[in-house]
Order: sequence, then structure tokens, then C-alpha cells
Amino acid sequence: QVQLVESGGGWVQSGGSLRLSCAASGSTFSINAMGWYRQAPGKQRELVAGITSSGVTDYADSVKGRFTISRDNAKNTVYLEMDSLKPEDTAVYYCHADMFGFRRYWGQGTQVTVSS
Repeated sequence: QVQLVESGGGWVQSGGSLRLSCAASGSTFSINAMGWYRQAPGKQRELVAGITSSGVTDYADSVKGRFTISRDNAKNTVYLEMDSLKPEDTAVYYCHADMFGFRRYWGQGTQVTVSS
């Protein structure tokens, strides 16, 4: 079992920045990839960014050049630095952890609101 706790969401004006954190606890030795999804009202959950245990990253086209995902394996924590935020980035952001056995765990979500 893995527990994920997100923090860092909030309200920001367009063009501003936020940094999300997601701390994992429990069977963290079995975690492979980690990442972030988001879900806006009335829309499906979508991939934002992911990072493997070796540091290979992947981003949605909509956030490339603005968001940066990073990971501190010693702290079992993944971060999402979000710059140049836009109103369309408003969503609930969910952290996930993928185990080597392919099971996926989710955090509870953190709200990000970007005002124009």
C-alpha cells in the first residue's frame, strides 16, 4: 500500500506560478513512475506530466515549456512547478504513483484556480 498526500494548490492570477508537492509513504520501495493528472469541471482527467524512477519525463503538449516535473527519491516526493499559468490550467490536480507490479495509486487531489 502507498499513500499519497498532495499540497501546494491554491489561487493565482494568470501568469503566476505555483508549486505542487506529492509525498508518498508506505511501500515506497515498489514505486516506479510518478506523475500528475488534472481534471477540470465537466472534463475527463488528463495527463499533465510524468517522471520515471530514473528521471525520464513526459509532458502534455499544453504544458510543455511552462510546467516542470521533478522527483526527490530520497524523500519519496514528486513536484510540479507550474509557471505562466493560464485560466485553462484551472483544475483539480491529482498525483499518482505506479508500482513495478503495475498497480496505480492516487492522491486525494488539490485544487488549482487561475483567474484571468
